Amino acid sequence: MASKYTSADSPGAFGREAADRVREATDEGRTMVAERLDSAASTIEDRAGDLPGGSRVKEFAQAAADRLGTTADYMRSHDAKRMMADVETVVRNNPGPALLVAAALGFLIGRAVVRN
Repeated sequence: MASKYTSADSPGAFGREAADRVREATDEGRTMVAERLDSAASTIEDRAGDLPGGSRVKEFAQAAADRLGTTADYMRSHDAKRMMADVETVVRNNPGPALLVAAALGFLIGRAVVRN
C-alpha cells in the first residue's frame, strides 16, 4: 500500500521549508533593521551631549551608539544562514548566559502577550 504522504510532505521537508521561509524573511528584513540600528546610533550620538551625568554617561552613550553601528554593519554583511551559525557558536561557547538571555526574552514576550 502506498503512503499517503509524498517526500515533500514528510515532517523533515516541512521543517526545512519552514526554516527556508524564516531565512528568506530574515534576509528581506536585514536591510531595514540595519537602517533602523544606524538611525538609533545617530540619535544617541546626537543627544549624548545633552544627557545628565557628565562625561561618564556621555562615554557610555557613545559606546552604545558604536555598538549599534557595528551591529548594523554586521547585519548588512551577513546572510541569515551565517547569522544563525554565529548564534549557535555563541550559545555553544556560553550556554549559561545563553539560557539566561533565553529565559529573560521568554519572560518579556510572555508579559507582552498577556498584556495584549
